[in-house]
Amino acid sequence: MRQIIIGNWKMNGTKALVEAMAREVSSRAASLACDLVLCPPATLIAPLVAALGDAPAKVGGQNCDARASGAHTGDIAAAMLREVGASHVILGHSERRTDHGESDALICAKVAAARAAGLTPIVCVGEDEAARQAGRAEAVVMGQLAASLPADFAAAPTGLVAYEPIWAIGSGRTPTADDIAAMHGAIRAALGKRFGAAGGAIAILYGGSVKPGNAATVLALAEVGGALVGGASLVPGDFLTIAAAAAPALGRAPGAS
Repeated sequence: MRQIIIGNWKMNGTKALVEAMAREVSSRAASLACDLVLCPPATLIAPLVAALGDAPAKVGGQNCDARASGAHTGDIAAAMLREVGASHVILGHSERRTDHGESDALICAKVAAARAAGLTPIVCVGEDEAARQAGRAEAVVMGQLAASLPADFAAAPTGLVAYEPIWAIGSGRTPTADDIAAMHGAIRAALGKRFGAAGGAIAILYGGSVKPGNAATVLALAEVGGALVGGASLVPGDFLTIAAAAAPALGRAPGAS
């Protein structure tokens, strides 16, 4: 499987960044051993799709509603994202879970809506520092994983799972390589137990202070199928440098090191 490098711009970005990123992607993406997805704010999805043109990169949203339409001021439906050129959508990010009180059940409904609209959901799971310190990190992540994925999640086209330890996001701190590998292994085992062989086709990304300086180490770990990049995705050169660190073994199967 090719690794996938996803940029989450969060509530950042301008048309100038769109143009700069499109230039960088157009000049470097063809030489990469990975797939690229850029997730800007909703206002920049259409401009980014247009700026990328035929460049080998996809564009995603950062959230969608579980409902198809209606009197829901300020919300955006999955089909609306799809209509303006999005192919992916980030769901269940810790900032949505924390700042907006999103439950696992709501995230599961959003994932179903995204799939129905033809979007690939990127479902985020991760523990906070208190859970990590209490030795409950795996239990928290397994609970989120079980409750946030609908029964058809492994059906083609499969969604993506992103493990993001909350305490590492934007902090400059990352778990040890052993901790990342252990959690990705636990997620892989859970996906296999629930979905059987189809669970092996679900890419598991790592997110949480991924930077040019640590990308190669993280992306070389077993079961790490790519990265969900936050702050570094706002600097085109840094984002493409992270992408260049993707494992070159394109046929690497889940579980291979």
